[in-house]
Amino acid sequence: MAEMLVSVSLCVAASLIICIVHLVQKWRNPKCSTGRLPPGSMGLPLIGETLQFFSPHYSFDIPPFLKERIKRYGSLFKTNLVGRPVIVSTDSEFNHYILQQEGKLVELWYMDSFMKLLGDQVLTTSASLSIHKHLRNLVLSYFGPESLKKMVPEVAEMARQTLHFWSTQEAIEVKKSTEDMFFDFGSRKLFSFDLSNSTENIIKNKFADFWEGLISFPLNIPGTTFYKCLKARENVLKMLRNLIKERRNQPKRIKGDFLDKLIEEMEKEGAFLTEEAIVQLIFLLTFASFETTSLTLTLAIKFLTDHPQVLMALTDEHEAILRSRETADSAITWEEYKSMTFTSQVINEVLRLSNVAPGIFRRALTDIQVKGYTIPAGWTIMICPQTLHFDPSKYKDPLAYNPWRWEGCGANTWSKNFNPFGGGMRLCAGADFSKMLMEMFLHFLVTKYRWKRIKGGEIVGNPATSFPNGFHIQVSEKK
Repeated sequence: MAEMLVSVSLCVAASLIICIVHLVQKWRNPKCSTGRLPPGSMGLPLIGETLQFFSPHYSFDIPPFLKERIKRYGSLFKTNLVGRPVIVSTDSEFNHYILQQEGKLVELWYMDSFMKLLGDQVLTTSASLSIHKHLRNLVLSYFGPESLKKMVPEVAEMARQTLHFWSTQEAIEVKKSTEDMFFDFGSRKLFSFDLSNSTENIIKNKFADFWEGLISFPLNIPGTTFYKCLKARENVLKMLRNLIKERRNQPKRIKGDFLDKLIEEMEKEGAFLTEEAIVQLIFLLTFASFETTSLTLTLAIKFLTDHPQVLMALTDEHEAILRSRETADSAITWEEYKSMTFTSQVINEVLRLSNVAPGIFRRALTDIQVKGYTIPAGWTIMICPQTLHFDPSKYKDPLAYNPWRWEGCGANTWSKNFNPFGGGMRLCAGADFSKMLMEMFLHFLVTKYRWKRIKGGEIVGNPATSFPNGFHIQVSEKK
């Protein structure tokens, strides 16, 4: 009897081992029915190569995760991230092509953590291309060039007040302080945010918790970053829903903000916008209006601190603007803003080096043939802007911070060789708004103030760029 039990146990164990080996082999060697997959590794079962992808790196160079695989496999390789099969592309021609194929060969896609945190609504799916186009036009009607002209005095006042406050402090942490500034301004334009309102101030604090979970492993267990961010999102959405209900119950809406415009659009006959879609859109725009812009401006101030010759050239441009006025203290104008050529180059170079978003994601709607390989339908395609932005054939000495490389490129430099704001029909509608906020702020910073580094400033990518120790400076008025 004992011998029989041992034999049965051995048979069961052997069967389990065979099954596990089979499943591991199947995981590591996925099949493609219409061709062959690009080379690469799927990593460990379930987690793939997620741990390697999130490994921190301490320079602006291409992350080791990408650099090692490009060297081994070439510009196109397969992997698995947070449980999803992914084709990573660092090929500039293919990337440009894919960004033009939304609704045809690919659809907008995010990793699972993105989809759960951003909301799997019509706002983020490719089934809604016509809706997306309409929403994009709505955003541009409020944050496009004509509207930006009218915002110049408000942006100038934002910069003046912020910098005056900074100059009264012994030190400020730049990322947090610029985050506060852009959140206050952006949310005021979006839904008339009031800093003195305690409920709306909670929204601001919850948004601060949100960013960490966007590219985390989607493990919804108490104590994890993802769980904390999901809870933060739920709280923000609840507050926004209450805000919209209050606004709709008002007999006359006179705020004049973007929320009023959306509610007006929703109440038109045959409108596609729902109250929940407005909640999701306001949530996304509020987040986009401060997080990436504050990081880019923080990096700009860091680069100016580290490169005095760039700071000198930037200061010369803005002091020339002051000298050209009939009255030195007159208000800044739209024409003066549009004349800030070198300032635009400074921001472009920051955007090239920073790569705030580690990837642009699409999902294949059908099998896609490229360079003798097949990307199967349903697989995620990850486009990597940083490999393009550090390509020595496109940018001489790519690791150097050199704003002069943009001379002669003009204000609109977005192309297949430079896509910090995405590409194709999903090119960020708020790109001009973000650039104006940053460039106008730099105008007042370099003409009215000086600063020195107090501590911090070290940069880590894991994979998004961050300041683990902050970046602390002391600001003082120029005499």
